[in-house]
Amino acid sequence: MNILIFYQYFGTPKGSWSTRIYEFARRWVKKGHQVTVVTSPYEKSDIKVERFITKSEIEGINLIIINSPDSNRKSTIKRAVNAVRFAFMSIWYALTYRYDVVLASSGPITVGIPALAARWFRRKKMVFEVRDLWPQGAVELGIMRNRLIIRLAFWFEKLCYRNASLVIACSRGMITSITDRFPDVPISEVSNASDLELFRAVNTITDRNNSDNIKYFIYAGSLGFMDDCIQFVRAAMLIDRTDIRFVIIGEGSERRYLESFSKKNKCIMFLGLIPKEEVVQWYGKAWASLMTFKDYPVLQTNSPNKLFDSLAAGVPVIQNTQGWIKDLIEKNQCGVTVLQNNPERFAEAIICLADNTFERNRLGRNALLTAQTEFNRDNLAEKYINAIEAL
Repeated sequence: MNILIFYQYFGTPKGSWSTRIYEFARRWVKKGHQVTVVTSPYEKSDIKVERFITKSEIEGINLIIINSPDSNRKSTIKRAVNAVRFAFMSIWYALTYRYDVVLASSGPITVGIPALAARWFRRKKMVFEVRDLWPQGAVELGIMRNRLIIRLAFWFEKLCYRNASLVIACSRGMITSITDRFPDVPISEVSNASDLELFRAVNTITDRNNSDNIKYFIYAGSLGFMDDCIQFVRAAMLIDRTDIRFVIIGEGSERRYLESFSKKNKCIMFLGLIPKEEVVQWYGKAWASLMTFKDYPVLQTNSPNKLFDSLAAGVPVIQNTQGWIKDLIEKNQCGVTVLQNNPERFAEAIICLADNTFERNRLGRNALLTAQTEFNRDNLAEKYINAIEAL
């Protein structure tokens, strides 16, 4: 098949961002499919351009890069304008390019615009991938407040679902939300995946005996409003031990506040954005990883990449979501779930793992087993392409 993908944030492991589309696409290319991705530069990815339209190739994947750069640090209005500009520029490729099926990977949800053009004007099969529940998330988080804009956003969301030949959701929680509102939509779950190949160098290590005898607890992800990283930073401030260190990798609107809040604690390090390949090295030192989100229903459906990276590295997760991830961790015994907005409990969980090597290693082995059996990227890529082929 010839597959055309609209995804605004494409990146490879050389960047500091999700590699989901890259990893799936390169596997599909190896199976003999032709894959073209229309994308744009993103602050956290490794995709850079100078001209307005750049065409390149990465491991057989054809890239069409529209120079409409985005960043989490931009205002909501600027990001919205950027998303709409990218979407309308992409219509040209939806109407003129040669392909058999179109895949729109959302967010932002505006990537549905060129996909709908392909569906309506060229009668192409349309796959709509849901990575975040928008606009539901924007409304719950208070990002979107204008009633007219909210009505238009939900109308457009409905338009995308109703016209999709197949909807791909990244978690069971997302499927529940979508099918409750649109019971007739053809839908399948293809979660984010654990990159066992990328983490192979560290996932055979179950006991992190670092030469400096330090037990590192790491966070690798966005430092934005919804991530609510202040929860584990407050927990870290409660721990007065020289053998425990916290490494925070990432960038976002909350970084300055977090650094200012914790500046007196020398056990907390902020590394900013670093390439994914360097993040892997830190997972090789990690005693456990940390994951938090604000206590909103929509965020309990998330499918965060940092979870799957931790599993691939054989590193247990200490996290606070109360949805499908909590169920997964309890079932597979691969981490610890703590209550929302309770830094004392978070600190207790950190200390408990730091002082119990046997338990930490047991959870780490289960984490790797979970990655190998439930979130193997090869298996999920095969499931995904089989669903597309069936169209």
